[in-house]
Amino acid sequence: QVQLVESGGGLVQAGGSLRLSCAVSGRTFSNYAMGWFRRAPGKEREFVVAISRSGSSTDYADSVKGRFTVSRDNAKNTMYLQMDSLKPEDTAIYYCAANLGAYRNYARRDMYDYWGQGTQVTVSS
Repeated sequence: QVQLVESGGGLVQAGGSLRLSCAVSGRTFSNYAMGWFRRAPGKEREFVVAISRSGSSTDYADSVKGRFTVSRDNAKNTMYLQMDSLKPEDTAIYYCAANLGAYRNYARRDMYDYWGQGTQVTVSS
């Protein structure tokens, strides 16, 4: 069984930064492509960013491109999301997800096999 645990969320002012972490246990981390999704109040869960198994490929939603940076450390079984220049519209619960399949259709929620419980990010104006 694979477990994903997010951490690093919190309250920050607009323009500030946060760094989220996603710790993975239970299986070989490097076998999984990974993704971050978020769900804002009253909205559907949406894709934020994906990263391939080796970390050589990344893909971002247009809304976060240039402000967010995803990375992974396969030796530490952890994925990170550096969020800079945060905006109030970034307020959401952020979820990490693991995909055992090929690195494609990474924006689709149904491509992911395992999910974390989420961490709240609140950006005040």
